[in-house]
Amino acid sequence: MTIKRVLKQTALTAALVATPLAASAEEYHIGVTVPSADHGWTAGLLWWAQHATEELAEKHDDVSFTVLSASSGTAQVSNVEDLMIRDLDALVILPHNPATLQQVITEAYESGIYTVVVDRELEEPSQDVFLAGDNPGLGEVAARYMAEELGGEGNILVLEGPPIPINSQRVEAFNAVMADYPDINILDSQATDWNPQKALSVTEDLLGSNPQVDAIWAGDDDVLVSALRAVEENERDDVKLIVGGGGSQQVIEMIRNDHPVVRGTVTYPPNMIASAIALAVHGVKGERLGDMYHGVPSRVILAADLITGGNVEEFYQPEAAY
Repeated sequence: MTIKRVLKQTALTAALVATPLAASAEEYHIGVTVPSADHGWTAGLLWWAQHATEELAEKHDDVSFTVLSASSGTAQVSNVEDLMIRDLDALVILPHNPATLQQVITEAYESGIYTVVVDRELEEPSQDVFLAGDNPGLGEVAARYMAEELGGEGNILVLEGPPIPINSQRVEAFNAVMADYPDINILDSQATDWNPQKALSVTEDLLGSNPQVDAIWAGDDDVLVSALRAVEENERDDVKLIVGGGGSQQVIEMIRNDHPVVRGTVTYPPNMIASAIALAVHGVKGERLGDMYHGVPSRVILAADLITGGNVEEFYQPEAAY
């Protein structure tokens, strides 16, 4: 999906449900802060943020943007505090750690800054819009696809992410579906923190202790790549299927090329940050979703779409960072 298509769809959605306020000749400053690009998905997130702000700045000459990244929750708190002293009109943030960012985001929101929180939900909602992928949907869609591909039977390894709510949502939904298939055995479920090097080590250990593995659910495309490497290096021809999550271009390329083991993944698109930034532009100009101007935050949850050989071209974007 191209950047123009993402922004066009977001603009259309906002127009359909917007509540326009009085027009203004003001100039607006929108701050965007995301975690540092420490793996594929966050690299894609930063890529989309930069490209979205560049394109939106060309389209809206009354809006300027500042994009910052942070390597920790504490550093991101400093990012937000820095942005707030720059006459900030809107904040778009994917919190490194929601608990760490709760207070400073609340301060921004309560000071009148239009706030869009992305992906990782705050325990105490303090935003105009919350936009995220469908984490339970990602787990559910992956499980149903794997169950069908395995014919309802087989041995599965599960490679989890870090101990955060969105990982729990994915894994719980996956396990709930698999409970309907008594002949599918989940051999083990281990944390990888969505870190490729740790995923490689964990997969190697799990393969060493399980002589018959039919499939692996990675839940993240970077982890999928590491799992595939472990399978290949250990010459495990018993593994017939590895399914990931996120929709990285590397995995999409494998699916396009009819990879014998990597045949499917589930979307959790980093281009959600582009949609969030576009919504912030509409928000500062008074085109606000639903009843937000009455203090009721809006929630936008993106679909979890299965990517296979049948629809892979719809998601192929080779210039994207992820």
